[in-house]
Amino acid sequence: MSTAIGVADVFADDRPDKPNVVLILADDLGWQDVGCYDIDEPCPYETPNLDRFAGEGVKFWQAYSPAPTCAPSRAAILSGKHPARAQKTHVVGGAPPSAYNDNSALISPWYSGRMPLSDVTIAEALKDNGYTTGHAGKWHVAINHNAFPQPEDQGFDYTRADRGVTKTARPNRLTGFATTDESDPYRLDENGFPFHQNSADALTFLEENKSKPFFLYHATWLVHAPIHTRCERLLKKYCEKMNVPFPTDPGHWEIEGQKNPFYGAMVEMLDYYVGRIFHYLDNTEDPRWPGHMLSENTYVIFTSDNGGMERHPGEVITDNYPLDKGKINAKEGGVRVPLLIRGPGIAEGVETEAMANGLDFYPTILAWTETRTPDGVKFDGADLSPFLNSDLSDASRIVDRNGEARDTIFWHFPHSSMQSTIRVGGYKLIRNWTDVLLEGNVPLELYQLYDSDNQRVDIEEANNLAAKMPELAESLNRQLEEKLSDSKASPPLLNSKHPKGLPNDNKVCRPIDHGRDGDGVWATFEENGAKVVKANLLYTDNGGHRYEEWYRMPAMLDGNRVTATLPPGTTHYLFNLIDENQFLVSYPDIPPSNRSKTPFSERAFEASGKGQ
Repeated sequence: MSTAIGVADVFADDRPDKPNVVLILADDLGWQDVGCYDIDEPCPYETPNLDRFAGEGVKFWQAYSPAPTCAPSRAAILSGKHPARAQKTHVVGGAPPSAYNDNSALISPWYSGRMPLSDVTIAEALKDNGYTTGHAGKWHVAINHNAFPQPEDQGFDYTRADRGVTKTARPNRLTGFATTDESDPYRLDENGFPFHQNSADALTFLEENKSKPFFLYHATWLVHAPIHTRCERLLKKYCEKMNVPFPTDPGHWEIEGQKNPFYGAMVEMLDYYVGRIFHYLDNTEDPRWPGHMLSENTYVIFTSDNGGMERHPGEVITDNYPLDKGKINAKEGGVRVPLLIRGPGIAEGVETEAMANGLDFYPTILAWTETRTPDGVKFDGADLSPFLNSDLSDASRIVDRNGEARDTIFWHFPHSSMQSTIRVGGYKLIRNWTDVLLEGNVPLELYQLYDSDNQRVDIEEANNLAAKMPELAESLNRQLEEKLSDSKASPPLLNSKHPKGLPNDNKVCRPIDHGRDGDGVWATFEENGAKVVKANLLYTDNGGHRYEEWYRMPAMLDGNRVTATLPPGTTHYLFNLIDENQFLVSYPDIPPSNRSKTPFSERAFEASGKGQ
């Protein structure tokens, strides 16, 4: 039976009217990397603090990240806007569409390099309600970790981004382990863990701001690559526990499964540092509520930005089994994440099968803090607070923006694995864009993850039911298309320069000429059998800059002519022409993005040049 945390105190007359909020976002932590989520094969990683925390609040078994990679998930959590709607669907971004390499049949569409300043973040909303806001750790919602905008530009009073123990300034990962020497910047503490500046920064914010309502966004760098540890004790511990030899090759680890001792050490270190946050809240008196601890008036969310990264070249990192795939893939291993929530009035030790998503945090936090929804903000997630404040047996209390029970979540990842995905109830459908665009049809994957009683059926996504249940597959595909259309999602494009040739590539248009008249620019082209149905202007206002960033706007089609008006400050521009078969023609031509590090501006038209 569940019990509530301080239910009697929730409505105490002397309780501060503005509860605190701590959002802890791990980096690349997989669903099966946390002990309390362990199913099927035993997990070797030890996470005692997270396991204990799970028993003090609600554990979601079916929680998801907004995207299978870092930046879009972070921007979605902070803004409440779906990555597809935000046109922020992958990391980095802000470049003209181009093939990744000569053999790429599909091209990722343009996607934004940043979360725009016009998006009102959780921090900005809470500041307007009297909160002090803090960020400690990773940011990465811009074209680069250090590029504009930074946390202080989007509502954070306090921001620190030190990587701490995840820094790699050492000859290799088998040297430079932390010691007890007072001069060691990673000096081992009384429990044998290295000093971690990222954790210390989060604790500093709490200590300095405990006397007022606060919001802390602690985006820890753990457990993202590079996979290494400064704790030799833990490395040896996991070699023994995993029954693997102590590493001798610093650059490779290729034993399959959850058998990487470096990663095991990282997971336990993450747990330890997060545990220090929990300990601080549990053992520090609330200056606004004498006789009570901070934790009694603080909501805490712990989750991950995407599923676990299973491997990269030369290294097996972890294994998300029984889930299929991992980070950079919209299958369950790439988007299912741990989610633990504790706070005033929330039941203790409850496990739920209700679906939740990182997009839900913003509206939920506003509800907890009685903060007004910013003007013009429409959330793509749901407010979880009515559900969390109930008996947690009725998931229909989680409702969408139309007030209906939310049973649907979708993802759009037109990069790498080239997928769009939707889950409705216990079923999940995957649309593979490579097949759609190359074959001219819609080969679908359909899986039943759970039955109507929320009992596990095929979370492995091993049994494709599309051929057996074509009507359901088509129905879910139509619902997916509605979601993509509503959010104005950008689909991938076909590479008209593919060296082996693609069907209908002989019908693409041919650019002829271009020119400029003041701020107006134009281009002409000749069709060759396939109608040009869309045109975009791609432009940058910092051509040649270290963080050169490109933007997209629609251009006007008039017969075989395309026109656009250059935004003020434009330094370089180009045209994208898209035909009825989804082929992309860039004018001027843009070579594959990995061929050289030449700025795109060196291939584009100069806005400062004279009209032709």
